[in-house]
Amino acid sequence: LLLIALRSPPPSPCLIMSQLRLLPSRLGAQTSRLLAPHGVQRLSCCSRSSGPPATFPSSKVGGSSSYMEEMYFAWLENPQSVHKSWDSFFRKASEEAPYGLSQPQAPSVIPESRPAVSSWTKTSKLVEDHLAVQSLIRAYQIRGHHVAQLDPLGILDADLDSFVPSDLITTIDKLAFYDLREADLDKEFQLPTTTFIGGSEHTLSLREIIRRLESTYCQHIGLEFMFINDVEQCQWIRQKFETPGVMQFSSEEKRTLLARLVRSMRFEDFLARKWSSEKRFGLEGCEVMIPALKTIIDKSSEMGIENVILGMPHRGRLNVLANVIRKDLEQIFCQFDPKLEAADEGSGDVKYHLGMYHERINRVTNRNITLSLVANPSHLEAVDPVVQGKTKAEQFYRGDAQGRKVMSILVHGDAAFAGQGVVYETFHLSDLPSYTTNGTVHVVVNNQIGFTTDPRMARSSPYPTDVARVVNAPIFHVNADDPEAVIYVCSVAAEWRNTFNKDVVVDLVCYRRRGHNEMDEPMFTQPLMYKQIHRQVPVLKKYADKLIAEGTVTLQEFEEEIAKYDRICEEAYGRSKDKKILHIKHWLDSPWPGFFNVDGEPKSMTCPATGVPEDVLTHIGEVASSVPLEDFKIHTGLSRILRGRADMTRMRTVDWALAEYMAFGSLLKEGIHVRLSGQDVERGTFSHRHHVLHDQEVDRRTCVPMNHLWPDQAPYTVCNSSLSEYGVLGFELGYAMASPNALVLWEAQFGDFHNTAQCIIDQFISTGQAKWVRHNGIVLLLPHGMEGMAFTQDFEVRQLYDCNWIVVNCSTPASYFHVLRRQILLPFRKPLIIFTPKSLLRHPEAKSSFDQMVSGTSFQRVIPEDGAAAQAPEQVRRLIFCTGKVYYDLVKERSGQGLDEQVAITRLEQISPFPFDLIKREAEKYPGAELVWCQEEHKNMGYYDYISPRFMTILGRARPIWYVGRDPAAAPATGNRNTHLVSLKKFLDTAFNLQAFEGKTF
Repeated sequence: LLLIALRSPPPSPCLIMSQLRLLPSRLGAQTSRLLAPHGVQRLSCCSRSSGPPATFPSSKVGGSSSYMEEMYFAWLENPQSVHKSWDSFFRKASEEAPYGLSQPQAPSVIPESRPAVSSWTKTSKLVEDHLAVQSLIRAYQIRGHHVAQLDPLGILDADLDSFVPSDLITTIDKLAFYDLREADLDKEFQLPTTTFIGGSEHTLSLREIIRRLESTYCQHIGLEFMFINDVEQCQWIRQKFETPGVMQFSSEEKRTLLARLVRSMRFEDFLARKWSSEKRFGLEGCEVMIPALKTIIDKSSEMGIENVILGMPHRGRLNVLANVIRKDLEQIFCQFDPKLEAADEGSGDVKYHLGMYHERINRVTNRNITLSLVANPSHLEAVDPVVQGKTKAEQFYRGDAQGRKVMSILVHGDAAFAGQGVVYETFHLSDLPSYTTNGTVHVVVNNQIGFTTDPRMARSSPYPTDVARVVNAPIFHVNADDPEAVIYVCSVAAEWRNTFNKDVVVDLVCYRRRGHNEMDEPMFTQPLMYKQIHRQVPVLKKYADKLIAEGTVTLQEFEEEIAKYDRICEEAYGRSKDKKILHIKHWLDSPWPGFFNVDGEPKSMTCPATGVPEDVLTHIGEVASSVPLEDFKIHTGLSRILRGRADMTRMRTVDWALAEYMAFGSLLKEGIHVRLSGQDVERGTFSHRHHVLHDQEVDRRTCVPMNHLWPDQAPYTVCNSSLSEYGVLGFELGYAMASPNALVLWEAQFGDFHNTAQCIIDQFISTGQAKWVRHNGIVLLLPHGMEGMAFTQDFEVRQLYDCNWIVVNCSTPASYFHVLRRQILLPFRKPLIIFTPKSLLRHPEAKSSFDQMVSGTSFQRVIPEDGAAAQAPEQVRRLIFCTGKVYYDLVKERSGQGLDEQVAITRLEQISPFPFDLIKREAEKYPGAELVWCQEEHKNMGYYDYISPRFMTILGRARPIWYVGRDPAAAPATGNRNTHLVSLKKFLDTAFNLQAFEGKTF
């Protein structure tokens, strides 16, 4: 409206305001281009409308053309009284009308009532036609993908809607949708600013507009981007795809593409010939994925990327290892030898789950590139957040806050992309401050089928990629049998990611030439599809024939390229036969240079004491109880908490929160980066941590005192996560994978919530080292304890090294302090699981002295009885072993019953690896005592099934270990406070009933 007003100076300000009020804003926006100084031309019309014609201004519905009518009558009265653009517009309209618009006439000719005249009808029709063309263009931009030719097989639609939008000009009669006729096809129309189909031309005929829109949006590329709410980004995409002649390739680029297709296809053919009965999850039907990935990497390298981290499922993994990561072929081929002996630790994994790390020169850009393919299990999409976490860590350590040096590429299957919730969880991390990787390129290998499941039974959304729309990621669908279209789309996708630092999806619509694996028979369930697949000409032959026909390559050159790669494979196959030993370490996706010795072993098998000097503890305590920023107003309740920390520091004691503060702070002083992530970890679920202070008067002004401890300390990152466990735990696991010199912790809001992340725990944390020789020092904090609140929580260094993970249930703040520091001071990395007690966060007895944390002190795997019972062990009648907070219940009950001398209580701070040596020493110390294991959890849920056989090993089955605790149950915790207290009293009575087990057999 402002544009029109500026270009159309009125006779008086009052008149122009009244005229502007009569003009609907939509008409003003759509005609702003029309009124440009260079004059109005006839528009062309070929795009899909975003709505029915009734939504556009029309003189038929009254009032919408009033402003133009005023201009027209003013022009009739005096052509000089209107802006020259209006004069030009009405003159051209007059010339084009069959009967002509009236020439300027004297005012006396015009009736007072200004009735509708034929000339005005013609003008209105001209404007409406121009608006219809704009609507048509927009319709193609929004819905052109629905009729794009995406399926290489030509039998299915890439989307489940299977409809032809009514506003796309698929037949001549569709012109009527826009009130246009066949006669309008050769009229010229002004092009709006929201399209680039004209190139340098500002006008096109309607026929040519339709042709160019069809060429851009309805051929082998289907674009979904108009839902993006950023005009600049939409314009960028339109320019990349609409500009005429933009998808042109040089002869050299075409030859490179052909050579990459040869390698992709002949690699699969070679494996099929040599190991016809072996599963390999080949890439047949989507061989174009190899040149697609290489193009993304090439373009990203050109734009400054130095490190690319990939995650993908098993299909095509060996091909990616060979032709993208460039792993030695003999290393891949020898994996098929059943007699290969494993020289490394662990059980290993199947070849199509293994990872890789490789630094090399990118031949296209002549720049160094580091490629990492993350190992993953059969659990499709589980690797997605792991890749994102590893990428975030690499960016952090490089100081690459904008993602200019490090990026990730994720390859997905269509059924898994739509079906796995972790995909959605991972997408929702993409723009969160402490989790963003500044854009990921997602490549979907769209087989148009799951294992045996038709897409119509596998998803409810039209496309498998629709989940990406939630984060405004553009989605580029492309027919995988058109290699040049694929390469162009991948180039644009890489450029998008490195321009806007946002996610983008490339949907390779392809097919699966074989079954789910090479041994599977797909004809059982998809007979029609596979009849067509058996007739389908491979993409390599199609593209080679095309290039030969156009003279880009000769048949001889093509055959020589095939022979050259076949020869490379044969020579590698010959060398692979000499390999008799499998080194899994060669397949590491995250090497830690300098951390281990050259053989990959720890440089020592000792761990220094984990205590720290008292002045360090005091300094941390002082900062933890202060607000380092000036004029920062904190909550009054928080002031009390900080005063309490100051008092404890003066008294040389710590509670749970302060012990954690001191562990983190002391590591930061030593240059160890600490990252704590999870739901509400900044404050702490139980309002105990308060690591991020919030100004009560200034919105979003925060302070992290932990980052104000020392001038040259390592950075501390504490970040509230999205309400995700699976995705966020996977992310933190990937983060911890990147470097051994960081303490990475994930805290569950309640301990039992870890079970929605069980896949990460089972497949990566518990088994990662055994399968992939991948060390990882991630820490899981699982708030635990039976509180009657209906929550369902559930030789030392050598021993630690031999286990798959470390599990502790600390009963004192000092134990928590030491185990966190030990996690970093160990000469190797193991996952650490900590059951962090809820009730001990503020328990008056759960305090530790600085004396238990100063230099020379260490983590105690077992805390023995140190009271009256320990002074006369021969008089002790019962020795109770326990772990965690139940210790305080037991001590209170023992004191209440006056049994301090007859009952000893020993705490297991470390559950796994089991402290055999210390438990044996304790049992032998009390030779006349009954041995009891006491736990607050139900018998079928706690530690008893784990500790019982280990106690039997220690005792040589000569003495029993009795169980005291809650009976077996299906639900872990009651929601009734009274029921909780009754069951607690019941097992405490049993624990101190010295006749409870008389006459019973074990």
